Amino acid sequence: MSFIDFEDVTFAYTPVEGDLDAEGKQIIPPVLFDHFTASLPSSFVSIVGPNACGKSTLMLLASGRLKPIRGTIRLFGKDLSTIHDENEKNLLSSFIYQNMEFEQDEKLADLLMQVYEAGGHAQKSGDFYKDIISVFELSSITARKLNGLSKGEIQRTLLAFSVLYGSKSIFMDEPMFAMEQKQKESCLDFLKHYSKEKGIPVYISMHELELSRKYAQDVLLIYPNRDMTFGSPDEVLVPEDLEKAYGIPAALLKDSENLTRKNLKELSEQTVQNT
Repeated sequence: MSFIDFEDVTFAYTPVEGDLDAEGKQIIPPVLFDHFTASLPSSFVSIVGPNACGKSTLMLLASGRLKPIRGTIRLFGKDLSTIHDENEKNLLSSFIYQNMEFEQDEKLADLLMQVYEAGGHAQKSGDFYKDIISVFELSSITARKLNGLSKGEIQRTLLAFSVLYGSKSIFMDEPMFAMEQKQKESCLDFLKHYSKEKGIPVYISMHELELSRKYAQDVLLIYPNRDMTFGSPDEVLVPEDLEKAYGIPAALLKDSENLTRKNLKELSEQTVQNT
């Protein structure tokens, strides 16, 4: 049985009222997935591809956070359209969104323990809880209030949440962009081993191709037209496929997540001029 099954799935975002073009007409979002069918395995997977290729949307659909216009999505063989209880959905999959922020003035330590106690771990262990706090470098800030955490601290907290809650699978949408490089590598190393030891699928989108190459068990590369390539890092992160996906020479694709399409285009043009 596959981990995720998409069967004839079509999806487009709902038009936003008041979102008009230059002629005053309602902007209709394009169809992102059209009669999409695919099966994806249980693995520690890095999802890569250019901006707006559908990485976030794919994970939101796979985790049941978005509903397709038509078609069926199964997670662990269960039709997501039949799950109406939020707790059941959360135990099936955790999702870490981009740019999440806290507004509560609750102490971090209190919320971490609440998440752990409410989650799906069959046996609660004080040692496991302490290990997670240590791995994600939260020990020194547990007395702080949530609304006073920095962006990097929030991201480490959310990673801890996803593990402490004990869902059967984890989806993460660029969860580490505000972290220092050493922290990113430490988190990815832990998540890779956690996924393997516990048999928990982890799908994580990120820009840094070198981190994907170093830590991912498998890579899902999504092209602008929503075609996909899945396989080991050595099979997928090859110059020909990367150039097809990103539309620039592979030599310009560094691991910096701050390289926007505009930056990459300028670098590409400079390269052409210098050759």
